[in-house]
Amino acid sequence: MTTTQYRVIGSRPVRHDGADKVTGKAIYTADMKLPGMLSGFVLRSPHAHAKILSIDTSEAEAMPGVHAVVTGADFPNVEDKIADLGEGSVNLAYLSTNCMAQKKVLYRGHAVAAVAATDVHIAEEAAAKIKVEYEVLDSVTWVLDAMQDDAPLLHENLLTDSLGKKAETPSNIPVHMHFEKGDVAAGFAEADVIIEREFKTATVHQGYIEPHAVVADYNEDGRLRIWTATQGSFTCRQQTAEVLQIPLGNVLVTPCEIGGGFGGKITVYLEPTAALLSKKSGRPVRITMTRADVFEASGPTPGSYMRIKLGAKNDGTIVAGEAWLAYDAGAYPGGMIGPGCMCVFSCYDIEHAVVDGYDVCLNKPKTSAYRAPGATQVAFAVEQLVDELAEKLDMCALEIREKNAVKEGARRVDGPVYPPIGLEQCLDALKQSEHWNTPLEGPHRGRGIAAGFWFGCGLKSSAACTVNSDGTINLLEGSTDIGGSRTSIAMQLAEVLGLEAEDINPQVGDTDTAGYTDVTGGSRVTFATGMAAYEAGRDLQQQMKTLAAELWDCSAEEITVNEDGSFSGNGNQLGFKELASQLFAAGEHLVGRATVSPECPTNGFGAHIADVEVDPETGKVTILRYTTIQDAGKAIHPSYVEGQLQGGTVQGIGWALNEEYFFNDDDTMANADFLDYRVPTMLDVPMIETIIVETGNPDHPYGVRGVGETPIVPPPAALANAIYNATNTRMTELPMSPPKLWKAMQSDPSAD
Repeated sequence: MTTTQYRVIGSRPVRHDGADKVTGKAIYTADMKLPGMLSGFVLRSPHAHAKILSIDTSEAEAMPGVHAVVTGADFPNVEDKIADLGEGSVNLAYLSTNCMAQKKVLYRGHAVAAVAATDVHIAEEAAAKIKVEYEVLDSVTWVLDAMQDDAPLLHENLLTDSLGKKAETPSNIPVHMHFEKGDVAAGFAEADVIIEREFKTATVHQGYIEPHAVVADYNEDGRLRIWTATQGSFTCRQQTAEVLQIPLGNVLVTPCEIGGGFGGKITVYLEPTAALLSKKSGRPVRITMTRADVFEASGPTPGSYMRIKLGAKNDGTIVAGEAWLAYDAGAYPGGMIGPGCMCVFSCYDIEHAVVDGYDVCLNKPKTSAYRAPGATQVAFAVEQLVDELAEKLDMCALEIREKNAVKEGARRVDGPVYPPIGLEQCLDALKQSEHWNTPLEGPHRGRGIAAGFWFGCGLKSSAACTVNSDGTINLLEGSTDIGGSRTSIAMQLAEVLGLEAEDINPQVGDTDTAGYTDVTGGSRVTFATGMAAYEAGRDLQQQMKTLAAELWDCSAEEITVNEDGSFSGNGNQLGFKELASQLFAAGEHLVGRATVSPECPTNGFGAHIADVEVDPETGKVTILRYTTIQDAGKAIHPSYVEGQLQGGTVQGIGWALNEEYFFNDDDTMANADFLDYRVPTMLDVPMIETIIVETGNPDHPYGVRGVGETPIVPPPAALANAIYNATNTRMTELPMSPPKLWKAMQSDPSAD
């Protein structure tokens, strides 16, 4: 556990953007208005799979108020090239045709044309006048169906890459991954108890409140300016420049405030289209997705089919694990199967394990990251099997987890060896918790627990801090702020300099002013960009030591930076602000800079407890109590950590109990709005209790681990285990909605 006492870190200052957010003054993309700005509207395919035979835009172009119309023919041909986007990579040819279809549409909602007009109503009316002739093709939206030899092919030239070898015939399977350690056959031979089950999970959307939006202004000098809701301004710049085949330096991206992203606002959807409309019209263009567009045309998380097998000895030691995973990638390759394979057995020290994973294309929107992408699905499966092993071995569900929990030195099935980590401490906190030690009484009630993991990442981050004449700091960084990261980063700079959080004025810069910074994702911002701010502060202190040496007539080596941030040397001692003011008066301009690229994962572990009551007449699940426990390494701003744990948990509850894409017989989405796509509301969840564990991450100066993604991982499994303990019915399909649970209870003779 961390024991260092800090002045700023661990406190709860008011967030720097708080006043703007609560008063409505924060600027979101849809608030942007430039002189002469036009409104854009995107025409989308009504079919799940079809060839585009022709597009006639003449009637739309002739309408009064219409200034530009674009189709796939206006997009440059982009070569088959893989681009690294910081959190994942993308084939640029696929990215381009996802922004605007060319020869085929691959899902309902696929963009086929766009209009810019004096207002959005004219643009929508004009788009309706565009005549598109389609040849409708067979479609497929279930992952196992798409893997069949006779399935409709989405991409005629797509060959499966299996362990570096390409298949000879096309299929819908871009990639087959394989990981193993030990001898799985020998492991299962050692096992006294073996359990194997199949699991299914539905396609789920991130459900952010703010729809995708962009303002593009393509200037006559060839410079493209973009204002957008993005989780990575530099990533957005790269994608847009590559799709449009223009120099990277000709694109300026300004990130606006973000009304939620959760991984879904990394890929570009509208930016290239708005840019081309602006170029054609000679005026700025703003496009905002409708809610139906968000559901049908932006990236949800993958549906999945999983077959998991675990074997254990009579003493509870899990000795073997086998996983066969198929995740849908949506319309284009590059889904979330990799993280799924990495996370499937990540919480347990299993000597013998093998994982096979398949990325599968089908007629749904291209999948995107969603908070620990790929991990929630596998935890839903594995954590239930762990409970089943415990039941067969007459062990406590917590006891079997404590016995098998990974710790420092354990090797994951995909290769990495864990450094110091905190799963054992999370399980101990669960054991000591008031929730765990409070009996749950009453009929049709059950308690379930589950563990979860997300590896996190480092990637590149930059920060620069400019000292004002009064010793306060202007902090410029490049991480778009979704969950209060400006303040958590500012607090780390304040800690190293001996200042208060209020002395730091943090700003998220655009791509021309901030140093290169990777996406806000991967649970990396407070960790990596916070590290950059720390190093920028150290750089500033070193400069100040050199300059103070001249004032104090001594060498820089004789000057000491004290724990409170003050400077001492040659009989002098001044606080940061006092010394900064003296140096400013002497004509010195102080700017600290740093760029970091930590390669180490942050390894976030958590454990959850859920109490439920199930109505046997309807199958409705009521959550009575819920506790989320997580190792934060060191909580920079505990309120933010608690908020991340609560928010991720509620989203996981949505996965578990209600959320899913419904498809009609023609494979088009039937519930593309918040009325029919059922997210949890305040009436569906209790207050989520939180317990923050702090083990300290040795790879960060203040011990930070990423916390944003792990909390979505355990909820479906914890609730499934609780439902089983309430009903004696084991649920293997998400969501565990009332109709599905009721049906399962009727077909299970042992159900309560």
